[in-house]
Amino acid sequence: MGSAPAQIPTSFGHELRACLRCRLVKTYDQFRESGCENCPFFKMDEDHERVVDCTTPNFNGIISVMDPTRSWAARWLRIGRFVPGCYTLAVSEALPEDLQVRSDQNLTDLLASLGDGLFVCTLLCDSFVVELVLDDSVCDVRVHKPVMVWRDL
Repeated sequence: MGSAPAQIPTSFGHELRACLRCRLVKTYDQFRESGCENCPFFKMDEDHERVVDCTTPNFNGIISVMDPTRSWAARWLRIGRFVPGCYTLAVSEALPEDLQVRSDQNLTDLLASLGDGLFVCTLLCDSFVVELVLDDSVCDVRVHKPVMVWRDL
């Protein structure tokens, strides 16, 4: 993810939506015009119906993050690798399965672009942790139950 900041919502009314994958908060029109800065592979700016599929108006709380890499709150919310911007604390819906596949394909493409060598990636998925260990051409997937899962704040 780049360091250029995401668009700041132009209003804080009922037209706010949150990306279901990264939880970035913008207005419907902003997602339609420029998509999601963290999830460009969804191509919301090219397919306006995808804005409705990839975002939700049902979320709790907003946090503004200016420097995600240095913010303890951003790391705690697992948004420390995203662009600076406004994020929700929690979303009430899940990403549709067909769009999860698109997100997973983007991860596979990223891993393939890293080349050979040992690579470890840990992802928090709902109520479990998925650890991908890529060593040369072998990918080992390990699933763990975390000690604690934060659902709502």
